[in-house]
Amino acid sequence: MVEAIGLKVGMIFEKNGKLIKVLETNHHKPGKGNTVMQMKLNDIRSGSIVQTTMRPTEKVELAEIDKKNAQFLYKQDNIVFFMDLDTYEQYELPAQLIEAESKYLIPDLQVQLNFCGNELIGMDLPTTVEMTVVETEPNIKGATAANGGKPATMDTGLIVTVPDFIKKGEKLVISTLNGTYKQRA
Repeated sequence: MVEAIGLKVGMIFEKNGKLIKVLETNHHKPGKGNTVMQMKLNDIRSGSIVQTTMRPTEKVELAEIDKKNAQFLYKQDNIVFFMDLDTYEQYELPAQLIEAESKYLIPDLQVQLNFCGNELIGMDLPTTVEMTVVETEPNIKGATAANGGKPATMDTGLIVTVPDFIKKGEKLVISTLNGTYKQRA
């Protein structure tokens, strides 16, 4: 059991038979009244996102999450396929469960699959991925990294702001935490 004040982004707990993932937390202390935890929560099974408040001392049961190393294989229709790197078993995950993460899924990317019991409930990405620029404005002569930058479309459709000297076809390191350009690969 964990108190609401101890919940962090990414933690998963069980409440009323539902698996709930914490997306945002904010410890709010109004001028009058009691302190509350303002939270943005995601019901993993239904995909619904809810804004709610909890008392800081309210207790919730953390879900036991098992992690398995896996490799992204492909996406077909609304299903994403992964392969366990130890047993070579294949897993299917509805694309709606990993909508935010799917823009970083490149072939053969190694991820961690999250299981609650035998149920596959999500995945964790590595902190950075290497992606290829498929479309961007022509580079500007004499451009440096200090300039504002320009938009570039990566091979998965992700749009990232990159320095002006980046050209089409270059491989870049992109952060999966906030979708920003890190460096050339």
